[in-house]
Amino acid sequence: MGIPLRCLLVALLVLSSVSLHVSAAKTIDPYKVLGVDKNASQRDIQKAFHKLSLKYHPDKNKGKGAQEKFEEINNAYEILSDEEKRKNYDLYGDEKGNPGFGGGNFGNHEGHTYFTGGGPKTSYFTSGDGWQTMGGQGNTKTFSFSFGGNPGASGGNPFGGGFDLGDVFSNLFGGGSMGGSQHGGSAGSARANTGTSGQHSGAAKIQDITTQIFSKEISDQGITWLLLFYTPQSKGQFVLESVMQDVVHSLDGVLRAGKVNCDNEKSLCKKAGVSLGKSARLFIYSYTTTEKGSLHEYSGEHDAKSLKTFCQEHLPRFSKRVDIGQFSFPPNVLPNLPQVLLLSSKKDTPVMWRAISGIFRNRLIFYDAEVHDVSHPLLKSLGVKNLPALIGRTVNGEEHLLKDGISVKDLRSGIRELKTLLESFEKKNKKLASSQANKKPSSQREENKVPLLTASNVEEICGEKTSVCIIGVFGSTKAKGQLEAVLSEISKKTLIRGQNYNSGSALSYALLDKNKQSAFLSSFDKSGFKSSDKLLIAYKPRRGRFAVYNDEVTLEEAERFVGSVLNGDVQLSPTKQKPVLR
Repeated sequence: MGIPLRCLLVALLVLSSVSLHVSAAKTIDPYKVLGVDKNASQRDIQKAFHKLSLKYHPDKNKGKGAQEKFEEINNAYEILSDEEKRKNYDLYGDEKGNPGFGGGNFGNHEGHTYFTGGGPKTSYFTSGDGWQTMGGQGNTKTFSFSFGGNPGASGGNPFGGGFDLGDVFSNLFGGGSMGGSQHGGSAGSARANTGTSGQHSGAAKIQDITTQIFSKEISDQGITWLLLFYTPQSKGQFVLESVMQDVVHSLDGVLRAGKVNCDNEKSLCKKAGVSLGKSARLFIYSYTTTEKGSLHEYSGEHDAKSLKTFCQEHLPRFSKRVDIGQFSFPPNVLPNLPQVLLLSSKKDTPVMWRAISGIFRNRLIFYDAEVHDVSHPLLKSLGVKNLPALIGRTVNGEEHLLKDGISVKDLRSGIRELKTLLESFEKKNKKLASSQANKKPSSQREENKVPLLTASNVEEICGEKTSVCIIGVFGSTKAKGQLEAVLSEISKKTLIRGQNYNSGSALSYALLDKNKQSAFLSSFDKSGFKSSDKLLIAYKPRRGRFAVYNDEVTLEEAERFVGSVLNGDVQLSPTKQKPVLR
């Protein structure tokens, strides 16, 4: 049955009024603002935002309209980076899910039909049973009218019963769209079918950091973090976030990213010593020089290359670079930990090895070497046939090939592979250490043990008869074990006393729990060395003088300190009063 001419003319008049009515409405299409396609992945959107925000940032671009353009870019990114807002925009032209004049799509809502010109190549309309795409420039804006309830009822249809706008287009274009295809849902669904909906696999997540998360997942966990400190009013937040995502994506597995809202986490920002002015501030939480993590501020250019270089420079450095031609595992390394050696063709310590050394920094001793063939006697003896290779030395002195020909596809999988190997090796060593401890005669174990200083033995160990008393002060169980191992080894040595030292004088070694003996320590330091977890005190009871070493306590440094005290090379300070143990 043909369409009455009157109905067709009415339809054409309605369409004309749509175009005239909305031609003056201005729409800012977020896709156009960022210059990306509607099917763009999150990674593509991030890259576009990063590039444009750098170009129009008010701090760098003083040109007319730069501020307005920068705001447009941020608004567009806010919509497209949030999948829910993006879906709403694709459906309704409004990121809040409100159909209107936003531009970009159309839909049926509470009896209304919405038309929108959504992009440079397409415009849309509804036919009641799915989405159809029309060819054209898509410059018309949203328009709505009501069918007044049941579309089949003549009272609610301006074209008469059994007639709707879908029928008009169906007949005009021969039962189909021009250059279009039938879709079962929104543009967001189309992205889902192509595997690009939701968070793109290449998009690095920036985690919101609270005090609890910082304490549990960041503080002294051995993992390097990029941390953005900001308030909602801070300038440069979005630019820095975009750069962070690029860098964390390229160093995936080596680096994590988080952001701290200092309006919500005032105590965390205060504890970290971070105060904000008008701009957000970016820090790296790393372990470059010590076992404890610390914040280092990034003050370079806001580009991925510069930030990545900064991050790589601040990755952990617990692995010692060695020459394989001259290397052999040290027989007695304190504390008594397993040792591991990575062999690779890299000229510098590999990034993933530096990262893994941070995680295991208190559990293993790390070495790495550049190797281009496997002809070295050590490698041959261990059966190394392919590089990269990982060799380990157990606590009882046995050397093993943990794995050779290590193959990984990326940093994350590489770290996962190395972590599995090292955890397995660590478990084996714990069994060996336990077995050795059980086999050692009790008399020998007592002989090597450094005594704990108490009120009952202080006179015997650090009394007037003692020339120098070396006290290892600890605040944790871990520090106690490290100090005991170091002092036990030094106590066996005699050469460290030097030629000027009177060998007839008594030299004693002891440990002291700082948490229980703060009164004793206050004789040396007003705060009782509150900020130190472990340190050495060289105390001369007869003279009432002392010296303190509170840097990293290694066997080598401890020997040097004790030797300097015994040889008179260290200036001693008087105690505030005579130390007393209670």
